[in-house]
Amino acid sequence: MIPCRQLVFALIFFCCAAISCSSNKKKLQYSNSSRYDLLNPIVIKLPETLAEISGIAYYAKDTSVFAIEDEDGLFYKISLMNKGDIKKWRFDKKHDYEDIILLDSIFYILISNGDIETLQFGKSDSIITTKSKFPDASKKLNEFESLYYDDSLKQLVLLCKNCNEEEKNKAVAWGYDIASKTYTPAIFSVDFEPGLKKLNLEKIKLRPSATAINPITNELYILASINHLLIVTDRQGKLKESFSLDPAVYKQPEGIAFTPTGDMLISNESHETGLSNILIIKNKKKGL
Repeated sequence: MIPCRQLVFALIFFCCAAISCSSNKKKLQYSNSSRYDLLNPIVIKLPETLAEISGIAYYAKDTSVFAIEDEDGLFYKISLMNKGDIKKWRFDKKHDYEDIILLDSIFYILISNGDIETLQFGKSDSIITTKSKFPDASKKLNEFESLYYDDSLKQLVLLCKNCNEEEKNKAVAWGYDIASKTYTPAIFSVDFEPGLKKLNLEKIKLRPSATAINPITNELYILASINHLLIVTDRQGKLKESFSLDPAVYKQPEGIAFTPTGDMLISNESHETGLSNILIIKNKKKGL
């Protein structure tokens, strides 16, 4: 007969081993990429004032990021090289700001109802803004969180997070012509169902939160913050890859951008725990 004390120790060891195996299995379920080490990004912590960081745009001239937050009309410049070097400007009142694009010295800022606000720096760092109204934005039928520029279409593209006319896991893309300041509905759609099936996640509804074109691969990268997913498609929305992201690392990913060499940048809101941050995921295939 096994003494009681030895039996207790044996049970404790068995439980710890079982928990360890379960933990390792859970960690292994998160995807990794041949191009990016999604499990081990470089983390740049941000101050509490940026707890609600949303969209980001990379600025190669001095290795910094321009960013917005989704609760107030504040505009930030964050150095990626000099910790704590952050500048701030006010450009508008409170709105639900979602994404930002930098194109030819003009910033395009997306509001959740589809309105697009432009921002330019004038003399002495003054801010000049204009706004384009999304058709029927006041009816609140559609919700957008992602904006990117497609140089092949010569348009900004808004990918709908929640639109009244779309199917469960199809996201409709709207075009925005910069010259005429007009919107074009349904220029293409993205079918997420194959990617979700690959990850055994057919029962969820995917909601895109940020998008960007990878300048090296010419692919569209789509973040889904609520779902902790990264989807890669071609420029017409056809699925190529899908990745499940570790929520311990990607707690609330709301912004994505790329450097000219293909490094991927992702902004995380604080999500009520700890600090917000910017993740740098290095391109492992530079020069290839």
